Amino acid sequence: MKKIFSIFLVALTSLFVVACGDSKTPTPSADTNVSLSLKVGTAPNYKPFDYKEDAKLTGLDIDLVNEIAKREGIELTWVEMSFDGLIPALKTGKIDMIASAMSATEERRKSVDFSDVYYTTKNLYIKKKDNEALNSKEDLEGKIIGVQLGTLQEPAAKAIKDTKVQSNESLSVVIMELKEGKIDAVIADKDVAKGFLKENADLIEFFEEEDGSEGFSFAFDKDKQKEAIEKFNKGLKDLKADGTYDKILAKYELN
Repeated sequence: MKKIFSIFLVALTSLFVVACGDSKTPTPSADTNVSLSLKVGTAPNYKPFDYKEDAKLTGLDIDLVNEIAKREGIELTWVEMSFDGLIPALKTGKIDMIASAMSATEERRKSVDFSDVYYTTKNLYIKKKDNEALNSKEDLEGKIIGVQLGTLQEPAAKAIKDTKVQSNESLSVVIMELKEGKIDAVIADKDVAKGFLKENADLIEFFEEEDGSEGFSFAFDKDKQKEAIEKFNKGLKDLKADGTYDKILAKYELN
């Protein structure tokens, strides 16, 4: 009887040891190729680059980053916020990277590092179709111009003589103010503006110009994400080389 009890005790002890050992062993990740984890900030109100559809993040930036991350073994956590809050969030460590149609400029390079450019665009000037007073950029002198807060279109509007500039976090709000006659014109990214023009027959474009930047790039805190930048630059080259980049552009009618 004692022998049977001893055997039972040994077996029970063995099971306990095994169970304890399993609890301390980390569960293997489904993706064993993960080499880097990044919190990625985006402002999802900038269709077709960053927006939400059926409560899911989508757009050119989202698809590019997700595809590169899959290929390069990068684990992503998406963080949504307003566009003007992205660089402050990057500088305080709330996010590690910005993927939000951010133009690379010399001014921004003072505080952030950029990846290679992945898209170039222009500024588009929009007015109400029945506004015959606006036909050129010079006609905007003394007028009220609406822009999205924190974008390159904001300084472009402020550079026009005697204008009053109204900025808002949402370009949709700015467009609505134009339709209601509260402002005279809107300056927006050309590819974003095209969507609004398609949806609003009472609005038309009347002027176009270069936006003064190098183009859209992914942004990282200054001198802190060398490995990530290398991976994204490599990923962009690979996507362009195998045709994936062009397919993603076509998906959002950007080519």
